[in-house]
Amino acid sequence: MNGLRGLLAGTPVSSEALTPPTPAVRPLIPSSQLSEAELIDGCLAGSRLMQKYLYERFAGRMMAVCLRYAQTTFEAEDVLQEGFITVFRNLSSFRRECPLEFWIRRIMVNAALRQHRRNAPLVAVSEGEYPEELAGEEFTLSNYGFEDLMNMVQELAPRYRMVFNLFAIEGYGHKEIGEMLGISEGTSKSQYSRARAILKSKVERLDAQSKHGHFRS
Repeated sequence: MNGLRGLLAGTPVSSEALTPPTPAVRPLIPSSQLSEAELIDGCLAGSRLMQKYLYERFAGRMMAVCLRYAQTTFEAEDVLQEGFITVFRNLSSFRRECPLEFWIRRIMVNAALRQHRRNAPLVAVSEGEYPEELAGEEFTLSNYGFEDLMNMVQELAPRYRMVFNLFAIEGYGHKEIGEMLGISEGTSKSQYSRARAILKSKVERLDAQSKHGHFRS
């Protein structure tokens, strides 16, 4: 104000008096310290940086989801990209009634289902190589690393892979799976049983190779 009065009175004014004060700059917060609400609000405000942060926070975990449904890594990357496009287009509809990761995961699964439908009709696989039922036998996959598990699941025929993931991992019931895939509830149960039989056979082969020193973990 003193600078403005001096100017009006013809009094010389220093350049410092005419320079507006520099606004305080908020230090950049590391993305790991941002809450989900801050990420969401930033994305909704159009911040490309917040979109980048949101993608980086969830992309790794969502890629793992996509790999379980896809036949190849390239196909999984396509599903991931399609899924995140859907995420950003529909983020305003997210009601924040559940964790953001859960909501994004559902979108990725739906993207994988769309990819599955686009790839139909599916290539037939041999029905005689594996037993029809497991007769209640249980087996574990916990002794194998992520890469080994992904390879085993990816090697399943698409129809078996989809049912196995939806039932064993995502927790859908066979009736829901039937509606999602356009098959009967009984078909879903049968295909899940066969998927388990195939995976059990693969596990037994790997165990046998390991015992003979041929399997590298």
